[in-house]
Amino acid sequence: MTPEHFITTNAALIAPPLVPEIQLYLATEVVPLWRATEDELEKIGVPPPYWAFAWAGGQALARYILDNPDLVRGKQVLDIGSGSGLVGIAAAKAGAAHVLAADIDGHAIAAIRLNAAANDCAIAVTQDDVIGLPGAWDIILVGDLFYERPLAERLLAWLEPMAVPALLGDPGRNYFPKDKVEKLASYEVQTTRDLEDREIRQTGVYRLMRGD
Repeated sequence: MTPEHFITTNAALIAPPLVPEIQLYLATEVVPLWRATEDELEKIGVPPPYWAFAWAGGQALARYILDNPDLVRGKQVLDIGSGSGLVGIAAAKAGAAHVLAADIDGHAIAAIRLNAAANDCAIAVTQDDVIGLPGAWDIILVGDLFYERPLAERLLAWLEPMAVPALLGDPGRNYFPKDKVEKLASYEVQTTRDLEDREIRQTGVYRLMRGD
C-alpha cells in the first residue's frame, strides 16, 4: 500500500477546530488509525501517524499566521516537523513567497502533498532532517515539537544562534523553553482525551529570543 493510499483510506478531509479555513486528511477516530498503522508497521515499517492529527501547537501557530499574514507574506518560510502540513499551508495561504515543509516521516511527506493539493497551495517538501543545516529562510515555524528532550535540545541549539526569527506554537509540552521565549498570543484549542490529558488545551504562540 502506498503512503497516499494509506492516508486516503484511513483518514478523512476535515477542518481543525481552530483553523476552519484549512482542510486536512485527519483521523476521525484515534485508536483505529493507530492500530492500522501498527499493522502496517509490521509489514513496511510505518512510524506512528503524527501527521493524522492537528496538534494544539500547530493549530495555534497556523491561526496566528492566518490572522497576521505580514509575518510571512513574500517571505521564504521553513515549517519544520511539519506533520500534516497545517502550519506550512497556513503560511502559503497568508502569502508566503515559498514554503518548505520538512518532516523525516515519509507518510507525513505524502500527507503534506495531499493536504496542500486539497487546499490549492504550492508547498515544497523534504524528508531530510534539516535541523543543523543552513538555509535561506526568512522565518522558521515550529508547531508542537518540544515533546521530547533530545529533539528539544537539538532544535534550540540550532535555532538560538540564528538571526532568522523563529515562531513556536506550544501547549505546554515538558521540554518547551519557557525562559527563552516572548509570548505573542494565547488560544484555547479543542482536542481529544485520546491524544491529550484534557479536552481544551491552553496553547501559546511565541517568538524565540536570540541566544547571546
